[in-house]
Amino acid sequence: MPVISVQDLNYQVGEQKILSDISFDITQGEYVALVGPNGGGKTTLIKVLLGLITQNSGKIQILGSEKKRFKKCYKIGYVPQNVSLFDSNFPLSVYETVALGLASRKPWFSFLSPKDKEMIDIALQKASITHLKEKNLSQLSGGQRQRVMIARALVSRPEVLILDEPSTGVDIVSQQKFYQFLKSLNIDYKLTIIFITHDLGVIADDVTYVLSINQKLVFSGTAQEMLSCESATELYGIKSHVVGHHCSSHAS
Repeated sequence: MPVISVQDLNYQVGEQKILSDISFDITQGEYVALVGPNGGGKTTLIKVLLGLITQNSGKIQILGSEKKRFKKCYKIGYVPQNVSLFDSNFPLSVYETVALGLASRKPWFSFLSPKDKEMIDIALQKASITHLKEKNLSQLSGGQRQRVMIARALVSRPEVLILDEPSTGVDIVSQQKFYQFLKSLNIDYKLTIIFITHDLGVIADDVTYVLSINQKLVFSGTAQEMLSCESATELYGIKSHVVGHHCSSHAS
């Protein structure tokens, strides 16, 4: 059974169609790249999957349940855009920030139980940031903050991790380490990952397959198939050539 199943999804605002007739399945343990141009509907699709907005038509199943009946929100971890960019006066420590990831599982203002603390420690270990747990977020580098947000998403032990272009504002070296870290989460913990990106080349060797969105589902297949002139041109609407790489981006 797919962990996420989407059938004939449509979403529009007024007369403007944002997503049209989108259908796909994602099975447990897959690493999926979601690519497409700005305004193509990638983030909108994720908002629909997360239940932040509701589709106009179509069926969505999350972990075997219809989306409107799906209550175990903690099973879906989410890392938003610009995770490395925080207000320098943000008052929380790394430990406190990761603990916030348990909010969906606990009543408001409840104390951390021994089990909660164990889950936080495990999340810190997975993200290799245990040594930073007492640090304030303002004291961290962009790459370290990135890992804190991953730990916060992992602490509730999700079955699916969704990341919306989390590398914005992070240097190239930190990005490379981050991609290696995600690959290890996928392989070592069989974590299903959906990664929204403009730059397929940097994770082309890691992902199971690619979903290309430009209002409609333009392409579904392997990264190697996607990295062709024909697929990229249809997706972006211009003559394109995409080069696979791990250190820098190139598209012309």
